[in-house]
Amino acid sequence: MSDGIRVAALDDIPAGEGIAIDKSVTGTADDIALLRDDDGSVWALDDTCTHEEASLADGWVEGGFVECPLHSSKFCLKNGEVDGLPATRNACPHRVEVRGGEVYLFPNEAP
Repeated sequence: MSDGIRVAALDDIPAGEGIAIDKSVTGTADDIALLRDDDGSVWALDDTCTHEEASLADGWVEGGFVECPLHSSKFCLKNGEVDGLPATRNACPHRVEVRGGEVYLFPNEAP
């Protein structure tokens, strides 16, 4: 079993915001958004909104959801399920662990 990829320090991701991790680091088809909810928990979803070309890492993170900055579709941080039009397809979630203030990503593993 993999130990994951260290992708950020927890302090690199302010509460209520996100950062994008380049696909060259993750080995995935899309960049991955690391999103820190207002309760301090960290989640990971494919970075590109399923509706149009917008970065979810640039969206607003609150109450278990990230809101796309382009057309305001919302995605559940836990499972990527869409919760608001115009998006109709879910975002792909990825497993994340926080250990000792460091964020580890497990690309393509379900949370």
